[in-house]
Amino acid sequence: MTTNYELYKVFYWAAKTGSLTQAAKALYITQPSVSHAIKQLEDSFGLTLFYRNSKGVALTQEGASLYSYIEQSQILISLAEEKMAALKNLDNGELRIGGSDSLFKHYMLSYLEEFHIQYPNIKLHLSHGTTPEVITFLKEGKIDLGVVRMPIVDPQLEVRESIQLKDCFVAGERYAQLKGKVLTLEQLLEHELILFSRNSRVRMAITELFNHYNYTLKPEIEVGSVDLLIEFARRGLGISYVTREFISKELEEGSLFEIQLDVPLPPSHVGIMTKRNMPISSAANHFMDLIFKGQADSPRT
Repeated sequence: MTTNYELYKVFYWAAKTGSLTQAAKALYITQPSVSHAIKQLEDSFGLTLFYRNSKGVALTQEGASLYSYIEQSQILISLAEEKMAALKNLDNGELRIGGSDSLFKHYMLSYLEEFHIQYPNIKLHLSHGTTPEVITFLKEGKIDLGVVRMPIVDPQLEVRESIQLKDCFVAGERYAQLKGKVLTLEQLLEHELILFSRNSRVRMAITELFNHYNYTLKPEIEVGSVDLLIEFARRGLGISYVTREFISKELEEGSLFEIQLDVPLPPSHVGIMTKRNMPISSAANHFMDLIFKGQADSPRT
């Protein structure tokens, strides 16, 4: 038997208040509508659920049995409505983001801090990984959005371009003789190179560039951390390929300097990635708005 939920709702308020008039007020309907709804419910069960008394109405034994179930469901529905309201108002919930350590630290950190100040009750869950891993996290529903290097070509995903980054080769004092010089790719390959791991977008991009000029990249050291790229270059272990925006402090203080090349290095772009045709949480929506509004007001490129 399928019964309209609205009938149960009328039954609940009539039983709770013990009055058809009060039930009508609570539901913003007329008293005859309440009486009709109860009659429909009783007819559907073939049972009498209420009897009249001097104060209004009271539950029969059968009605009391039904109320014990309906009361629980009504409480759960009320809790669900409160939960939805809290999520909408960002008084509760979580924000799940996937990305690399470097993008979290050098790009996302200020936005995460601002979001946490505005919405302190939203829990932040950060999943670290390479671009392929972040894509997998998103497809498996483990994160709401991913912060990745572009390009991303996948029909299941939607990517909004965020900021443009400039990658460059840098070295420390050990390579001071290269300051002010313009090197060819062949001359650069004469030195020890330190690169990101092979499955990173940055490594793929620079490898493609060298292949375009018929050169093969063979780094002496491969790492999975921007911090190690920076520190190894500072200590003179080789020439590192890093994102310029991530080493502004080192370039300014002079502990690193940029290696000039005779060919342009392509810029890279950061994208905010979501699953196509899938609604995202209110928290994720607000976080994306914060990022793109912040960039429009004060570009971080």
